[in-house]
Amino acid sequence: MRLTHALAALLAAGTLLGTAGLGHAEISERTIKFAAQNSKGHPQVTGMERFAEIVKEKSGGKIEVKLFPGGTLGGDVQTLASVQGGIVEMTVMNAGILSGTVKEFGVVDLPFLFATPEEADAVMDGPVGTGLMEKLPDQRLVGLGFWELGFRHLTNNRHAVNGVEDVKGLKIRTVQSAVPIATFNALGANAVPLPYPELYSALETGTVDGQENPLANIVNAKFTEVQKYLTLTGHQYNPQIVIASKTFWDGLDPEEQKLLQDAAIEARDYQRKVSREANAGFLEQIKESGMEVVELPAEKLEAFRAAVEPVIAENRDAIGGETVDAVMTQLKTLRGQ
Repeated sequence: MRLTHALAALLAAGTLLGTAGLGHAEISERTIKFAAQNSKGHPQVTGMERFAEIVKEKSGGKIEVKLFPGGTLGGDVQTLASVQGGIVEMTVMNAGILSGTVKEFGVVDLPFLFATPEEADAVMDGPVGTGLMEKLPDQRLVGLGFWELGFRHLTNNRHAVNGVEDVKGLKIRTVQSAVPIATFNALGANAVPLPYPELYSALETGTVDGQENPLANIVNAKFTEVQKYLTLTGHQYNPQIVIASKTFWDGLDPEEQKLLQDAAIEARDYQRKVSREANAGFLEQIKESGMEVVELPAEKLEAFRAAVEPVIAENRDAIGGETVDAVMTQLKTLRGQ
């Protein structure tokens, strides 16, 4: 009897020790390729670096996230196809680019949609953002959350844009998405959609006169070297989406899936903070570079809003009226309207 009790005690102790030592037992050693368009030093890449650190820590070093910034694995459209095919495990990109895959994502590209980053956070972290991500698995993608790129502004190399009339005739590079193209055509520009890795060369050679991007991109990609004029239009706010290949995701253990999901959210909060704190510094760097910076008075900015207002109505059905209405309703609530 004593032997039986002793054996039972030993077995129980062994079980406890085994459980205590499990920790990362369900996590396999693997390498994750994580691709993006911006280069090291950009808040997007800083977020990726933080994500990699968190994953390494939480996995006990078993999972390595290998970063491929700077468009080294191709432009957004090419990278997205690679993620869908399981060739690349993860990427982070403008959420609106997914509108070519899931039409409802076009809602985030609507001009002058969000007034503040906090409004965007509330919408993208809430039911609207969740609903959008729920449409991705059918397209061989898994959404892990929304990071920030920020408000987009207009640069060009021909003349200062002091009002909407100055945009007319400019060849402006846009992202490869329907709503931004429609937005700049509505402003009187000739919208030229191009992959991001091709943009610097297009500006340098004069293939396009200008482009529109957040301040972080203008500095990080050194557009200050090939552009003379910046106008702070803030015409669009870019939430970025972190996405994984469904093929890759389905091969993970539930514990691994939770680890990556938690890491993406933790890195999101860090990335947004870094992005917003850096914004003022980026503007100062642009001014120091010698670019002429135009800050539009309220009435001039309102003229931009009026010029692109038809874009919302014209694209409502293409995006999905229910999605557009859901965003507008939530924004009204947030604004106390």
